[in-house]
Amino acid sequence: MTAGTEVVPIASGQVTVCWRASRQARRISMRIDPRSGHVVITLPRGARRTDGLALLRAHSAWVAAGLSRLPPPVDLCHGGHVVLDGRRHEIRHCPDARRGVWLEDGVLHVSGAEEFVPRRVSAYLRAQAQARLPARLCAQAESCGLKPTQVRLRDTKSRWGSCSSDGSIMLCWRLVMAPLEVQHYIIAHELAHLQHMNHGPDFWLLVDRLTPHRRQAEKWLHDHGASLHRIAPV
Repeated sequence: MTAGTEVVPIASGQVTVCWRASRQARRISMRIDPRSGHVVITLPRGARRTDGLALLRAHSAWVAAGLSRLPPPVDLCHGGHVVLDGRRHEIRHCPDARRGVWLEDGVLHVSGAEEFVPRRVSAYLRAQAQARLPARLCAQAESCGLKPTQVRLRDTKSRWGSCSSDGSIMLCWRLVMAPLEVQHYIIAHELAHLQHMNHGPDFWLLVDRLTPHRRQAEKWLHDHGASLHRIAPV
């Protein structure tokens, strides 16, 4: 079975299935991609497409429920909106301007041809993430005497951050859209892993010493975190 995409009927309607072939997988697996809204089915060596379809249809209610919980996709176009640090800004196309992309009075202005607005807004978001998130992590690290060896940004699908055994910390760039309290908590969470590479009691005690926002941030991520993944990079 080779990789590919197709529309498949199930009890609740139709879904788009992305097939993935894996030599490492030991069994058929299925998940919902929060960005595209597609159902990703991974087939191990020797598995057939019909086996994957059988799994899909056996769990069609789970798939339908998962898709129904996804927030609507966000369109980065004129008249749409973008969020930075938890604050919502209107996107306004300014065809006659020559300033690129700039934020002013709660409005994100975008110059140039209208067909390039989504690409320019996406690039602006990534640039803001690069400018803000590492600096905030370093400031928090300095305030509590912890020293990561490296800070990297990635576009992850399931984790907001991670810390490796060599002290390198990764953050999902999409966090720049979350409220500052949420960013503070995720950064504290990863900094705590510099001392505790687990999620034991001592780890959570340290997290609570590093940030007062844990409960609030966890609730926000549970309620709204998926919406950050519905903004697809262009």
